[in-house]
Amino acid sequence: MLLSQTAEYALRAMAWLALESPERPVRAKDLAAGTAIPLHYLSKILRRLVVAGLLESRKGQGGGFALSHPPGEISFEAILTAVDAYPEQGRCAFGLGDCGDLNPCPLHTSWSRLSDAVHEWASATTLADVEHTVDFPRR
Repeated sequence: MLLSQTAEYALRAMAWLALESPERPVRAKDLAAGTAIPLHYLSKILRRLVVAGLLESRKGQGGGFALSHPPGEISFEAILTAVDAYPEQGRCAFGLGDCGDLNPCPLHTSWSRLSDAVHEWASATTLADVEHTVDFPRR
C-alpha cells in the first residue's frame, strides 16, 4: 500500500463529495455506505477535514458534509495533511537519521524518486481532477 489506509479513505471520501452537489450535504452514514468506509473510522476522518477547513458540517434536517471550497481549490496534499497522512519528505527507508545525498542508505536514490513523485502528484492534483468514470450508486 503506497499510502496509509487513513490517506486512502480521506481521498475516497473527498472524491465522493466532490462529485456531489454542494447544495446537498451528504450524511456520514450515506458517505460511509457509498465509499465502503467503516462509519466510526470515517467520522474521525471527517472531523479532521472539518477542522482543517476542507469540509463544512451542517447539522439538523438536510444536514451532512459538503466541501468548503470549490474542488479545484482542494489539493490532495491539503487532504493528506489534514488527516496527518502526508508522507514525510526526506524520510529514510532504512530509518537512518543521517541519510541524504552525501550519506545515502542503499535505497536512498530510488526512495527519493518515489517520494518526490508522490509529493509532486499530491500538490498538483485537486478534487477538480476527480472524474466520474464509474457509475457509483448515489443516494
